Amino acid sequence: MSNDSLFDIGLKNRREVLGADYVDNSIKNADSFNTEFQKLVTEYCWGEIWSRDGLTRRERSLINLAMISALNRPHELKLHVQGALNNGLSREDIKEVLLQVMIYCGVPAAVDAFRIAREVVGHDKDR
Repeated sequence: MSNDSLFDIGLKNRREVLGADYVDNSIKNADSFNTEFQKLVTEYCWGEIWSRDGLTRRERSLINLAMISALNRPHELKLHVQGALNNGLSREDIKEVLLQVMIYCGVPAAVDAFRIAREVVGHDKDR
């Protein structure tokens, strides 16, 4: 598979999971400093890995939420909570992942993860 086709596949996957507006803005706003980064992320993360048959998008989202929460990366977590919803995870699924994070990665990681996820999935009072 050529890198051009990996980029095209990755761009399609990335848009479907994270939303076209976010992805298109990331690429449009790339400059000489981070253009190569955007290209590599699109080709290898979204083209190569997210296109593999071994896991569904839903399963990849479950794993990503746990890893990104454990790494305490709030911007990426917020983005991937929305992506997880786009990939079919429910509010309850996301809650269960974050509870698992709390036990295995620590309460501080889970506190931040729950706070960020609530911004995306909403509050009970909103429902």
